[in-house]
Amino acid sequence: MNALSFLIVCIAGWMNRHQNHVIDYLTEEIRVLKEQLGRQPRFDDVQRRRLAVKGKLLGRKGLFRFASIVTPDTLLDWHRRLVALKYDSSTRRRPGRPQTAADLRELILRMARENRSWGYTRIQGALANSRHEVGRGTIAKILREAGIDPAPGRRKGTPWKEFLRMNWDVLAATDFFTAEVWTAFGLVRYHVLFVLRLMTREVHIAGIVREPGEQWMKQMARNLTDSSDGFLRGCRFLIHDRSALFSEQFRTILQSGGVEPVRLPARSPNLNAFAERFVRSIRESCLQRVVMMGESSLRRAISEFVSHYHQERNHQGLGNTIIRPEFSEFPATGTVHSRTRLGGMLRYYYREAA
Repeated sequence: MNALSFLIVCIAGWMNRHQNHVIDYLTEEIRVLKEQLGRQPRFDDVQRRRLAVKGKLLGRKGLFRFASIVTPDTLLDWHRRLVALKYDSSTRRRPGRPQTAADLRELILRMARENRSWGYTRIQGALANSRHEVGRGTIAKILREAGIDPAPGRRKGTPWKEFLRMNWDVLAATDFFTAEVWTAFGLVRYHVLFVLRLMTREVHIAGIVREPGEQWMKQMARNLTDSSDGFLRGCRFLIHDRSALFSEQFRTILQSGGVEPVRLPARSPNLNAFAERFVRSIRESCLQRVVMMGESSLRRAISEFVSHYHQERNHQGLGNTIIRPEFSEFPATGTVHSRTRLGGMLRYYYREAA
């Protein structure tokens, strides 16, 4: 061995002895501190993490030699906990099974509402066709939470919304509205009977009279179901409320003309919402803004409004379009004109076709 190698060995031995002396001193110092404290030290999570990281580098043999505050097994257990925490996602998990996706839930409810005879298994099969794997219990729970009965209960009766949807193009509704008119005998109330087709929103004023009676109502029924020009031609159902004016004789004449009367439950104006909406429109846009002098004034005002309603008024329920537009396509250029009715109370803006 040459002199350089011998010198390196001596320095390494000296450094190792010095390192051992330092470790022995630090170990003894820890023992003295523990004796001074007089109890087992308590560590927080940060301190445990620091000791565990350092202890892992020493290994079990090194810990048995140098660890003096805690046992090697404790340090290694802390390290295993650190590893487990790295992959722990319990704080991000929700208790129980994951909820059904909102779009899938809406699809299940849609299938149940549109197919009242479908049970849980039938709905489950229809969902499988769309690559949705859903258990029968999940389907039952979703329907129960939405207040939808099982299939046998859903088969009973026909919901009003479904009735309207299935018969939309052959449905009509009728009702009355009233107007106060000044006459030679003072203020007189007139009754106006109208009929409305639900699909097209077309309105027909069936009659205007002071006091509608049995004979008058029967004649109105005959007019409406006339085979040549009756407004209800092509309609199968006529919705009306429980007013005594819609008597048994009135309904019988309708049935003889091929129209089935549908009496609404008591105190249910929402079930005849389209007719109610027309009444509101004619009142707010016309009747409440005009002082009518005589029956002819009332008839003229109603006639002008109905013409405006059909040919000039945009309807939100029809995609903001006009029922009977004057032009198949509105001109894109030209001067904008204004057509007025009832002294300018009703206005329509248009361009003349070239």
